[in-house]
Amino acid sequence: MTVKIFDTPEVQDFLEAVSGLDQQGGNERAKRIVHRLVADLFKLIDDFDVTEEEYWSAVNLLNALGSQTQFGLLSPGLGFDHFLDMRQDAIDAEARRSGGTPRTIEGPLYVAGAPEAEGFARMDDGQDQNGEAMWLTGQVRDVDGNPVAGAKVEIWHANSKGGYSFFDKTQSEYNLRRTIYTDSEGRYTARSIIPSGYGVPEGAPTDVVLKSLGRHGERPAHIHYFVSAPGHQHLTTQINLAGDPYTFDDFAFATREELVVPANRIEAADEIAKREMDGPFCEVVFDVALSTTDATELQVRHKRPRAKEDEQDQASQQAGTAKV
Repeated sequence: MTVKIFDTPEVQDFLEAVSGLDQQGGNERAKRIVHRLVADLFKLIDDFDVTEEEYWSAVNLLNALGSQTQFGLLSPGLGFDHFLDMRQDAIDAEARRSGGTPRTIEGPLYVAGAPEAEGFARMDDGQDQNGEAMWLTGQVRDVDGNPVAGAKVEIWHANSKGGYSFFDKTQSEYNLRRTIYTDSEGRYTARSIIPSGYGVPEGAPTDVVLKSLGRHGERPAHIHYFVSAPGHQHLTTQINLAGDPYTFDDFAFATREELVVPANRIEAADEIAKREMDGPFCEVVFDVALSTTDATELQVRHKRPRAKEDEQDQASQQAGTAKV
């Protein structure tokens, strides 16, 4: 079809009305963003001759994504999360904040308020009979190699079936979620189980989108981290376990070469006894380097909707009020 109407005065005036640019009040930045977004979509419809059937099919898919709360799952699948990381990497490079452990995507499955411990924590509840025991440890240092004592290391990962507690109601509360403060040498240690990778639900809206692109929805086995300390830039990252078939084919684009870590099987009786394990286990070592910064806004994670975070903030505020 040769009909194209996007550049006509009527459509351009219409865009001004749609985005509220011809009205007083409202948020000017929101107006400009909506104008750009809607204009790009109008032009896409024109350029690709999108039919009404295709348009309403897309609307139906968006409704399904929203009703099943899968926008947070599709976002990394379409590369938005990694693109934001790429932009932040460029921002850090321009500001000469470099040398720390690479960031990578947070994902949608963090839950605030996990139990806290000093130096060591057991993360699993012992109920996953298929879980292979894991000894997860490392040291937090600054970019000059100095240990960072008292760093806050938040860790969360899936069980042997790829499910996360809170979202998977078969698991106990905060299973495989802990906050560990590093010891005087900057070290943290957790006893847990080796996580499994997982795939987006078969036939779900995210799966429909990915399959239409000829892509799969599989993630490799991985472990999430938030690491923070006063005077240091907050780090959001995750490690992928080496050897998983999807380590370098992650639908969420979270793999970074420096964040691929082996899980070494330990079978020596003296090491098993030393760690008070029940038998052979896998050791995973992940050391972290934090960049220094005086900017307080960079020392905390960015704001976004997270499970239970509002409840935790309210509890902290109430505790602070009670102390006053």
